[in-house]
Amino acid sequence: MESEALILTGPVATGPVVDVVTHLVAVITWLGAHWYVLAAAAALTAVAVEAVVRQLAVRASSQRMALELVASRHFEPSLEEIFRHGLQLVRASGAVPWWAPRRARTVQVRLRADGSAPLRYRIEGPVSAERLLTINAFGPDVTVEPGSPISDKSRRHTVRAEFVLRGRPVAPLREVPLEPDPLQPLVDAVSDLNAELGDLAEIRLDIQQAPRWALRMRRRQLMAGAQQAARAEAQRSARWMRHGGSESVLAHLREQLTDRTTASRRLFAPPSPRRVDEAESLGKLADDGDAPLVRVQLLVVCQADKEGLAQARLARVQSALDVFGGRSRWSMRGWRLGPWRVGADHWLHRSRFERRWNLGHCQPPGSNWVRMEELTGLLKPPTMHCRLPLLVSDLPTFAFGDPRLLLQGAYRRPDGRERLVATYADETFFEVGVGKAGGGKTERALAQAIGWAHAGGGLMFVDPHRDSWPRAATFLAHETLMERIMLVDLNGLGDAPTVSSWNPIGMEHGPAPHEVVEAVTDAYASALGWDDATAPRAITILTAALAVLVAVNAAACGEGRAEDQATLFHVRALVTDRRFREDALAVAGDGIDEETRSWWRTVFPTLPPDACAVVLNPMVRLSANPVTRAFLGQPVGVYNIRAAMDSRTVLWVCPGGSGPTDRLLTALLARDLLRAVRSRRDLPEEQRVPFRPYFDELITLTGSAPETIAAMFEDFRKYKVHVHGMTQLLARLPAPVRLSLMQNASTLATTAGSMSAVEPVTAEWGGNPSPERVATMERFSHYMSMNVRGRRVGPVQVRGPHLDTVFAAQARPRQVSDLEKAALAAAGARPLTELTDRAAAQLGRVSAFLTEHAPARLTSLSKEKGYQ
Repeated sequence: MESEALILTGPVATGPVVDVVTHLVAVITWLGAHWYVLAAAAALTAVAVEAVVRQLAVRASSQRMALELVASRHFEPSLEEIFRHGLQLVRASGAVPWWAPRRARTVQVRLRADGSAPLRYRIEGPVSAERLLTINAFGPDVTVEPGSPISDKSRRHTVRAEFVLRGRPVAPLREVPLEPDPLQPLVDAVSDLNAELGDLAEIRLDIQQAPRWALRMRRRQLMAGAQQAARAEAQRSARWMRHGGSESVLAHLREQLTDRTTASRRLFAPPSPRRVDEAESLGKLADDGDAPLVRVQLLVVCQADKEGLAQARLARVQSALDVFGGRSRWSMRGWRLGPWRVGADHWLHRSRFERRWNLGHCQPPGSNWVRMEELTGLLKPPTMHCRLPLLVSDLPTFAFGDPRLLLQGAYRRPDGRERLVATYADETFFEVGVGKAGGGKTERALAQAIGWAHAGGGLMFVDPHRDSWPRAATFLAHETLMERIMLVDLNGLGDAPTVSSWNPIGMEHGPAPHEVVEAVTDAYASALGWDDATAPRAITILTAALAVLVAVNAAACGEGRAEDQATLFHVRALVTDRRFREDALAVAGDGIDEETRSWWRTVFPTLPPDACAVVLNPMVRLSANPVTRAFLGQPVGVYNIRAAMDSRTVLWVCPGGSGPTDRLLTALLARDLLRAVRSRRDLPEEQRVPFRPYFDELITLTGSAPETIAAMFEDFRKYKVHVHGMTQLLARLPAPVRLSLMQNASTLATTAGSMSAVEPVTAEWGGNPSPERVATMERFSHYMSMNVRGRRVGPVQVRGPHLDTVFAAQARPRQVSDLEKAALAAAGARPLTELTDRAAAQLGRVSAFLTEHAPARLTSLSKEKGYQ
């Protein structure tokens, strides 16, 4: 009975198991017969999952922010600062919502060259990581600014590339030093970028925090591969030993032809697989690494409107990335078949590339694992050790006839081509040019002045040696310019020299009397070394005499008799001729104050006879020179610097030399310029016409008027008068002039020279470039620093402009004689003999005017007791 029970219950107990197995077999059989259903379901599931992941990634990527990092020219980060900045980026890449897919968990570093800067450094990341990303790990030498959205216009030609790590997968990239800057090859690759041709190059480095599970899986794959390689090596060694130490084909055939019994009797111990070294096999993926591991994606896009430029730019970028190559290197992803290349730019991969590019998604291949120190060169803006090219956005290109620009020189770009660079006129307040004789500083100033004149600007070029006028006249001899050019030549050259005229104390143009007196007195004191401690009496006598003569001239102009005005040479008559002095005081009337009149009545008669000699001696020297006597001895002068400024006149002034008399004349001209410029305060700022005085040989000019020249560099900017000075040696300039020059110079330039001469200039640049480099420059080369858009550019080396090259199209050599005649006529130049005769006769005209207008001379004399 028990056996029957067992027989009956056995099938019942095992029936469900059999049924399950049977059904599983049936399902497997059906799936094997209908495999395409399983494949379709798997494909649909994968598509659905990918669609959901993409939507989530797009949603996460829409909430991103951008920062622009702008480095100063002194930016020199340490490795620790770069490492900390990298850690911030890695931490920020994970600051996204929990539902964000891994491809959206990234921070992007954008290196962009679009013509606005040599290489813009931009960081984009999640909005939730804004506080973390705005932390400036580099200190005050880097400014973190909010990044505005970038919208690129469509270009005709675009090339794309994705770079992946090739070589030994666990080997690090080459350790690139920070000096020179690792970004230098990239900067050189885009240095000749022309924004006008639509050139654009951009590199995007996506940094993603490495998931631990992915890292563990990658390590297991590498260890399995290393162990498999060890076993394969052991098998090769065994075969080698079995074949008698040779694995050649002949040895194998010999073994097959010999007696197998003999071969089988050969005994050997097969080698065991070598032990796999984990540190060697894992390399930078080992656990004991100090820097965190990250996954990176490197994408590059180059665009241009001209065919072939984008491809050439990509090739240069690819070459620049070779600097990071070692046992592992950046290589362009894809494969080539003859002339065809299947890569990121191919239609098979283009849509995936564009999606990652536009949305900022990071989907790198499995080999793109790096440690933070491998990315040191890409985790910072360009440093002070990077030679940045000057783009049009940094320094504009000179355009002939553009009144906004001032020519500076020819800049040689990294590709060897040159372009004429300029600064903006409204930002170039003062310029200083230093260099040895014949180095090109005057030629550069002439080129700038000629360009400014053709653009409609007014200027005054003061050249004590007159060499600049013949050089510039060829390029100024244009009909449109001749009516604006004046030549005041005091050299008296030729058989029949002509001279212009100027009355420093003339009142026909209505200047303030006290300003005229002050200007002339200060000019004499500056040229002769007078001050209140060493020559108080001389200053007092000259001031009182000028006050009377200016009042007389004001009276003459008030009567409509400007031709009867007194000149500087009549100071002698005023202090030595009693009748002349009496009549002058009477005619001056209310033009002088009671204190001055009292001084003449009470103090002057008590002075010793030789007290006026120190005042009259300079007058005698000026009068002894026929040119200066003719120039300064006319009652009404044509030279009027205030009118020249307001009418955009191109004025060339050539003093006769650098002797004592010439220095006094130069001091008078300089002080009158200072007075005229300060008188522009009666004009609203918007009505002040820009004017540019050029002073060649500052050593000569400042020797006669140091305080005046220094005041020009301090005060003229507010009146829209901008001084350009040239000198051979800064050390020979008076201290007030030198300090004002260096403090206020918008443009500082130097040519080659001795090290002691250029050292004060290079010291202003922090010793970069060094005096040795500047001293050994080629002729006509300049190092200069400039102000452009409120920031300093340079020092940068440029080649000085040569007139025959830059203004070859403007040369008019056949019209130079017409220009000189027109320029002298505009300056009112008359024959020297005519003017000297008129100057000699002027005392009689003034005396006659005084006699005619002096009221009751005899009555006045009888009432004034003690009057000389």
